[in-house]
Amino acid sequence: MKKLIFIIVGIIILLIIIVLIKTFTYPFKKVNANTSDGWKMMKDDSAIQRLSGGLKIPSVSSGELGEFNYSPFDTIKQYLKASYPLVYQNTEFVEVNTYGLVFRLKGSNPSLNPILFLSHTDVVPPGEAEVKNKSENIFRPDDKPLPAVSEVSEEWDFGPFSGAVANGRIYGRGSIDMKGMLFSLLESMNNLIKTKHISQRDIYLAFGFDEEVGGQQGAAKIAEHFKNKNIEFDAVYDEGGLILEKGSVNGINSDVAVIGCAEKGFLSVKIKVKGLGGHSSMPPTESAIGKAAIIMQRLEKDQMKPTVTPLINQFFTNVGGSMSFVNRMAIANQWLLKPILLSQLTKNNSTNALVRTTTALTMMKGSDAPNVLSPEVEFVVNFRLLPGNTVKDVKQHIAEATKGFDVEIEEIDTVKEASAVSPTNTKAFKLIESAIKEIHPSAIATPYLTVGATDAYKYQIVGKNIYRFMPIKINNAEKQSIHSTNEYLSIENYMKMIHYFEYIMRNYDKQ
Repeated sequence: MKKLIFIIVGIIILLIIIVLIKTFTYPFKKVNANTSDGWKMMKDDSAIQRLSGGLKIPSVSSGELGEFNYSPFDTIKQYLKASYPLVYQNTEFVEVNTYGLVFRLKGSNPSLNPILFLSHTDVVPPGEAEVKNKSENIFRPDDKPLPAVSEVSEEWDFGPFSGAVANGRIYGRGSIDMKGMLFSLLESMNNLIKTKHISQRDIYLAFGFDEEVGGQQGAAKIAEHFKNKNIEFDAVYDEGGLILEKGSVNGINSDVAVIGCAEKGFLSVKIKVKGLGGHSSMPPTESAIGKAAIIMQRLEKDQMKPTVTPLINQFFTNVGGSMSFVNRMAIANQWLLKPILLSQLTKNNSTNALVRTTTALTMMKGSDAPNVLSPEVEFVVNFRLLPGNTVKDVKQHIAEATKGFDVEIEEIDTVKEASAVSPTNTKAFKLIESAIKEIHPSAIATPYLTVGATDAYKYQIVGKNIYRFMPIKINNAEKQSIHSTNEYLSIENYMKMIHYFEYIMRNYDKQ
């Protein structure tokens, strides 16, 4: 018996030694202790005013494309042309599907694959609040006034289409998502043209107009346009990740620049559950709504299995150096501690989304009266697919959850597989890291999984190196303002964003 105890104790001690050795020797990325601010911001009032004027144009996309108010999109086309005459005069410019905008700045070596930067002109609605009409002095280069717009004043420091510049910020719907990026790209290209810089390869800008409602008429048509012209891009850059301020990510004691190298897939299904209807005074033993409740409980309780994908493992390797010893130990010893690591990750909404296909019950409809039993109850469940899971896998998962019930299952909304995972050993990715270091030297740059949808997905038909990143440093409050109230972009972030994109454009072939 004593011998057995000694053997068990010896095994435990050996495991502890192995765990400690692996923890201390694991190749965590070293945290950059650089305390400098990097590139010093140089304020450009003209650039700020051009963005401010663009934010005053209420280019809202909502509902089906046929319900669009296209007038603001006509206005923004005119505004961009008036604001950036050098860009229009020195690039090949085409409109795709009327409102998709494509610019090509020719390089000196046509044999090199070009690079592509994406954005979109549409924004989400400003929200529901007290509405009043305003007719302000709306900036425009030709001094012609833009039409009056409806302003939502409640819960906004300034109106969502005011384009107000105050407190070191530029306020307005779309300042972050994503007119700030759109205007910074045009400013960067404008600076290249003004300084007569000629890149080796062509540089493209492509702006969709319906990204917020799926991008089928904007980005999808532009990608098809490139495909038909047999253009293959060396790199595609779009929105997705951000520079998350120190303290905004639990457990990470550093600024973290998360670069989306992939994005999750999307599947929404409507599940109709059938049962006996009738009057509530004589209910059946199992109602349709009760059956639906069982299915919903199954879907939430028995979700698809979590896993640490290679991309997320790379993320942990990069950020682990700024985490606690216990977290580093779990990351370095997944051979032993992976179940514990996954258990902790799935307890948090943000990290849970990184390691599994998520399940979200979003809508439900049954009887229209309190004393009537509906013979049919329907609900909607949305899945965001982890790379490695397929739509077929999710459908099989739904089939298991609905087994034993009379149901009809219908796909609704856009259905897409998870994107391909772009490599990190490319010139395109390394230049992102270099450009981040230029504007925020102390930030940890790391590949990441984008959990939301972007236009970038549609460009997989014309490029394999696709990266989703917007170079702005953001705190939790600012992050919450995206698609919500009081959205603003700091002037510092805007100036650094312009410099970031100009840096990539100028240095792409110097790496």
